[in-house]
Amino acid sequence: MQTMRDATARTAPATHTIVASPLGDLTVVSRAGAITGLYFPNHWYRPDPRSFGETCDVGFDEVGRELSEYFGGQRRRFTVPLAAGGDGLRRVWDLVCRVPYGQTSTYGRLAAELGDGTTAQEVGAAVGRNPLCILIPCHRIVGSTGKPTGYAGGLRRKQLLLDLEQDTVERPSRLL
Repeated sequence: MQTMRDATARTAPATHTIVASPLGDLTVVSRAGAITGLYFPNHWYRPDPRSFGETCDVGFDEVGRELSEYFGGQRRRFTVPLAAGGDGLRRVWDLVCRVPYGQTSTYGRLAAELGDGTTAQEVGAAVGRNPLCILIPCHRIVGSTGKPTGYAGGLRRKQLLLDLEQDTVERPSRLL
């Protein structure tokens, strides 16, 4: 996760746009050239839309292209600059970013990786507060049984994202 612009992104004016996706329209928020928010309709913990700033389509081409490639099964990693904020939550989000495309981890495993007494429930709370759905792939974090649990965009979307990635990984590569 690129976070070099976090300090600037916290104070710069926000702009936003809407990007169509197979999972519904996504609201993308940017500050100082870094993506600071990516929200589904009815997203849990969605900030007040007034904090998204003016609607502006300029500067969102790259994230739109990368999301389109991701949904088309052609992108496994995002390269757009991100500024997630949430300093106390970032340790969890950094671990989430390390879960490989097409794979999952559990809240308990992430808690154990932190190694500081953080519980699986606390990891779950941090994952639920992720302001950059898909870009920080919190959909890859599942319950201890391996089943999808809790997702700010809804469980149906979480399962669709997991299926998309699994299908892409299992699809045989085409020889030209």
